Amino acid sequence: MGARLSTLFKNIFWSLSKDGFRGLSKDRFWPGSLSKDRCWSLLKDCNRLLVRIDGLLEAEAALEQARNETDAAKAEIAELIRSNQESQEKAMAAQQAAEQAAAASQDQARREMEAMAQAAKAANDARLLAEAAAHTANEEAEQKAAEAEEERKRTAVVQEQAKRDAQATQEQAERLQEAADEEKRKATAAQKAANVSKKVAEEQVKTANAAKQEAERKLKEGIQPVATPSPEEVRAAKRKVQYREDLFHFAVAGVAGAGKSSLINAFCGLRNKNLRAAATGVTETTLAMARIPHPDAEYPLVWYDIPGAGTLKISDWQYFNAQGLYIFDCIIILFDNRFTMTDIAILTNCRRFRIPTYIVRSKADQHISNIMDDMANDSEDDDDDESEYKKKKLYQAAREQFIQQTRKSVKDNLEGANIPDQKVYIVSNKTMIGVVKSKQAVKVIDEIELLNDLIQETQTRRARRDAEVDIIMNERWWPMIEIFKLLYCFLRALTNVDVDPFSP
Repeated sequence: MGARLSTLFKNIFWSLSKDGFRGLSKDRFWPGSLSKDRCWSLLKDCNRLLVRIDGLLEAEAALEQARNETDAAKAEIAELIRSNQESQEKAMAAQQAAEQAAAASQDQARREMEAMAQAAKAANDARLLAEAAAHTANEEAEQKAAEAEEERKRTAVVQEQAKRDAQATQEQAERLQEAADEEKRKATAAQKAANVSKKVAEEQVKTANAAKQEAERKLKEGIQPVATPSPEEVRAAKRKVQYREDLFHFAVAGVAGAGKSSLINAFCGLRNKNLRAAATGVTETTLAMARIPHPDAEYPLVWYDIPGAGTLKISDWQYFNAQGLYIFDCIIILFDNRFTMTDIAILTNCRRFRIPTYIVRSKADQHISNIMDDMANDSEDDDDDESEYKKKKLYQAAREQFIQQTRKSVKDNLEGANIPDQKVYIVSNKTMIGVVKSKQAVKVIDEIELLNDLIQETQTRRARRDAEVDIIMNERWWPMIEIFKLLYCFLRALTNVDVDPFSP
């Protein structure tokens, strides 16, 4: 740069010296050939030259600075390139590591996806099995619920019937208590009227003679006499059966072969082959009264197997008193095929002594089976392979026919004997055993109702029977009551007015 400037100055001064410096005077005025304008022009050129020189110097400095900055920038760029290469190498290494990790992750993910797919398949299989099991369980639960609902309805009906029976029994007990109180009052009045017994003695003799004549007449005409046991006979009958006041005594009476022993065994929850069961047979196996305590101490009961009337040499009307049936708390009249005169006689005498009676027809399963056989023989259907539905329908028809026939037969027999109609219980010994043991059984007809009624009878009969026995069977008051009855009838006949002559 300096060499260029030196060359420029040399050229300028060379020009000046060539054009006019040669003619300068001492006072430095321009010579004759160099005009003043030319000088000023040269000065301006010099000035411009100086300005250019300054510009060149500044440009040279700027150029040098630019070169320096360029070198620094190049060095910085080289450093950046080196750093960038190192970063790229690191990035490449990281990318390779990332790609390897990604490949490993993908492989792990693939294995996990396969495991998840297998787990999902196993879970789906388990879900299907669980749904099938749940469906089966729901169906079984619904069936059990339906069965439970049916059982609840049957139980509700039985409970409602038991409630009504208990209420009726309570009302009957209250009426009997009122009657007992009235009888006591009348007995007291009869005792006060003992002084008039002499006046009615003759009437009593006349009445006795008339009764004797009437009895002889009825005996000749074949009419069965009415025999009332004496207090001594009552005590003897109680001793014979080992009567205990703390127990409830059930008598099961009926013709030979009606199934009395089997029914008692069923009430006790025993099968006929059990060693503790009463003896059973096709013919009458009980020639003497059998006393069978109930095996469950929870029920203070004693069962009595009464010999069939056909096995004893006594008439039907004597059967009741001869067996001492008047001392029992309850009597079950059991029959198999048809009602007999003995059954009618037992019912009639039980009404006299106010002993509860239950008419029971046994062997229901056998009779229904026989009716089913008859229906099957009468049917025109030759298909031997009957469906379960047909068998069930046939059973229901035979069952309904047997129930209707039995109840109509009993009703007709009771009407013919002038005895009020009462319920007949139709049972099967096998079903009764199931009811006693588990309180549940199939093909139930009247087994549950009979069992509940008997249990209810044990709870109410004792108080009612004691109230009656205190009046009727008390030896102290027996003669006075008879005298009172005769006196009452005599005065009523005289006055023909239905009043109590001994009322205060």
